[in-house]
Amino acid sequence: MSAPASGDVEIRAPSEESEGTRSQILRWLKQVGESVAENEPLIEIETDKVTVEIASPGTGVLREILKHEQDEIVPGELLGRLESVGSQPSARPSPPVSASQKSMPGADRAETRVGPVAAVPGAAAQLSPAVRRLLGEHRLDAAGLSGTGQGGRITVEDVLRAAAARGAGGSSTPAEPTAATPPQPAVGGDAGVRRVPHTAVRKRIAEHMAQSLLHTAPHVTTVFEADLTAVLQDRMRQREEFARRGAPLTLTAYFVQATVAAVRAVPEANSRWTDTALEIYEAIHVGVATAVEGVGLVVPVVRDAQSRDLFETAQGLDELVVRARQGRLSPADVRGGTITLSNHGVSGSLLAAPIIINQPQSAIVGVGKLEKRPVVIEEGESQKIGVRPRCYVTLTLDHRAMDGHQANHFMQTFVHTLNHWRA
Repeated sequence: MSAPASGDVEIRAPSEESEGTRSQILRWLKQVGESVAENEPLIEIETDKVTVEIASPGTGVLREILKHEQDEIVPGELLGRLESVGSQPSARPSPPVSASQKSMPGADRAETRVGPVAAVPGAAAQLSPAVRRLLGEHRLDAAGLSGTGQGGRITVEDVLRAAAARGAGGSSTPAEPTAATPPQPAVGGDAGVRRVPHTAVRKRIAEHMAQSLLHTAPHVTTVFEADLTAVLQDRMRQREEFARRGAPLTLTAYFVQATVAAVRAVPEANSRWTDTALEIYEAIHVGVATAVEGVGLVVPVVRDAQSRDLFETAQGLDELVVRARQGRLSPADVRGGTITLSNHGVSGSLLAAPIIINQPQSAIVGVGKLEKRPVVIEEGESQKIGVRPRCYVTLTLDHRAMDGHQANHFMQTFVHTLNHWRA
């Protein structure tokens, strides 16, 4: 590391910190020796499954990079230095750009801009790597898009909107196909194998899941069945009013409300295990697992769910899901969950067990596919067969934090809330 020169501007990681959160450099958008304008995107950092663009703190020349791609960083850490405009030029020549620096594989990532974007002539000159990647994958031409970012800059949201419009019958100009990673020969010479390098997001998910299941929490799953007759009747009654007020009423909103009721009955489900104590949270922040095409699973958090009524829950869910699918989640949107809900039934799954606990939480609720099923209905002393809308629901728990009878009490409350829903 060279000593800082007079007139240098430090480039530091965001100072926001959350326990258990790790960040890493995905890529530098400039190389040493290149000029950069103040507030121009300079670095992409991944944290909690979202990508944050760090803007340049000044105008000048990138003089030094201290933390490189894939390096883990901590809040406030020094990442590099700029030689500000007007200071003594550096005599050090720019290093050659390697092939890996010119083109680096990566997953779709949500793009969060930090600070305003400097306007430069031509929207194409302002494309971030995330935008370029999306344009290539959707075969869209930047020249045919209208940027909504500052100075006409094309954003991730602009690309996703254009791709959705084309899928719905709209028109857009296809770009030339991007060069794909050539297939790698399989071990042993087997043919017909396509090698897809792991992205940073996928590696982080894999590490998190393996750590939770194999090295941290003993997982136990309890399975119940819920009757959603009352919920569907209430949804039919209130759906139009909610839509008029700007919040689509989904079944997930009811599941969040039922989770709150169950946590109130069994507070240990809303906790974190530590070596010295079980820390039980008073606030109920429900993480809702959301599948985003091309990105994977993200878990935005409905904060203070215990203070929300059904409409406020539906409204909060809609805002988070829309931002997730448009690539506009911020790091704060996916932090601080105290219990997670996975409505995996929306993609056809009847039952999933165990669903891996999102550490450091102690429990995750699963909801399977809603189906019409024949059931025995008791009316006094008589019985008959009827058809009811039902689904399997599960609680996967950290057995260190709860015993089986507590888990069953949680699910009994969860199911009773849905079976006997009252507005």
